[in-house]
Amino acid sequence: MAAPSRNTCGLTERSVRERVPPLLTDLYQFTMAYAYWRAGRHQEPAVFELFFRDNPFGGGFSLFAGLHDCLLFLRSFRFSDEDVEFLRSVLPPATDPAFFQFLRGLDCSGVTVRSVPEGTVVFARVPLMEVAGPLAVVQLLETSLLCLVNYASLVCSNAARFRLAAGPRRRLLEMGLRRAQGPDGGLTASRYTHIGGFDLTSNVQAGFLFGIPVAGTMAHSYVTSFNSLEEVWPQTLAAANGDPEPVDVISLTKGWLSRVCELLGAEPEKIREGELAAFLSYAVAYPQNFLPVIDSYSVGCSGLLNFCAVALTLCELGHRPVGVRLDSGDLCKQSVDVRRVFRLCSEHFSIPAFDSLIIVGTNNISEQSLAELNKKVKGVNVMVGVGTHLVTCTKQPSLGCVYKLVEVRGRPRMKISEDPEKSTVPGRKAVYRLVDADGENSLVSLAYTVLESQLESTLNGL
Repeated sequence: MAAPSRNTCGLTERSVRERVPPLLTDLYQFTMAYAYWRAGRHQEPAVFELFFRDNPFGGGFSLFAGLHDCLLFLRSFRFSDEDVEFLRSVLPPATDPAFFQFLRGLDCSGVTVRSVPEGTVVFARVPLMEVAGPLAVVQLLETSLLCLVNYASLVCSNAARFRLAAGPRRRLLEMGLRRAQGPDGGLTASRYTHIGGFDLTSNVQAGFLFGIPVAGTMAHSYVTSFNSLEEVWPQTLAAANGDPEPVDVISLTKGWLSRVCELLGAEPEKIREGELAAFLSYAVAYPQNFLPVIDSYSVGCSGLLNFCAVALTLCELGHRPVGVRLDSGDLCKQSVDVRRVFRLCSEHFSIPAFDSLIIVGTNNISEQSLAELNKKVKGVNVMVGVGTHLVTCTKQPSLGCVYKLVEVRGRPRMKISEDPEKSTVPGRKAVYRLVDADGENSLVSLAYTVLESQLESTLNGL
């Protein structure tokens, strides 16, 4: 089911530069930078703050994510000759050629960043990052930093909400790659949902790059590709005790199927032979990792019966099946029914391993349906796989982080808008977190403007 993780970060300055080059920004950043440069203001010290205006998903918090990528981006921020030549072609013809020489020598050596730690619980309108440096440079960074923080923080926060709905013990599998907004969106989702509380991912590349444990089972296509037991090959399996004499698993499984049908009062004529063949074929390939999807036809009339027969065959040969996956229907009811059958088989056939079989539910799980599942199937070992509602953040597609100028040349700057909620608080801020008497639960975060001479001592005192 699951593969072990690797102890590797997978993110390097080079890999971030390939994903987020300095041209991954909006054109108006360059037009403003040129105007600053032309006016001789490009070296003026300036401070921007990155924050969001409202907590996502109608909730009371967010998780800050994306800082590591931001820092790697700043370290690698340089314009190549090819970048500069492209900018020559898109900026107005009257642009002074000396500006392009200025860009070619630009880096972020003069930029400083103050930030809350990655993964921290944060709240609306509290600065997540403060970016200070030469005015033209820190202006050029805006779009890229927002791109790196917005989705990472949003999907990380969404994952945390799923984790809260599931409770601390239920295992969660992220499986949204096929539903994600492109390859980079899929990798970002896998990485930051793991930070947000998910245990596993189906994304193999994310496992390779970030060391996240990967897991998977089978698709319905594997089940429906089989028609009869004649397609099972090989038709034998060696016992786990090392006995070299292979056993005819088809005959053994047919015997177990008859006994399961008799125990459960099932109708053998409703059982799909092709499904049984698929399960047997998979079990022969993975006798220690057998976890099939059992709702390709009918869970109660076919899938569960076929699984039990094959799983009992594996147990008789000393192997240990893992469990089943449910991908349609009422997951709460089916999970309880499947667990009841497992316990019945365990008791009737004296197979203790059936008590520890897991159930994986993967039917378009949302935060609400996960909370309902967690409430109704307490005590049932159900692992949950989540895709679409997790990685696409269905309830809210954007966090809405902004990057606002708060100081130039030591003087506070403020945006006064026609929309009051878009107005900004001028000046650099120090952030305090007020907690309860036990020091465990955050009550509120406060940000207030301080003089530059006070800022360092204030931050050192936190």
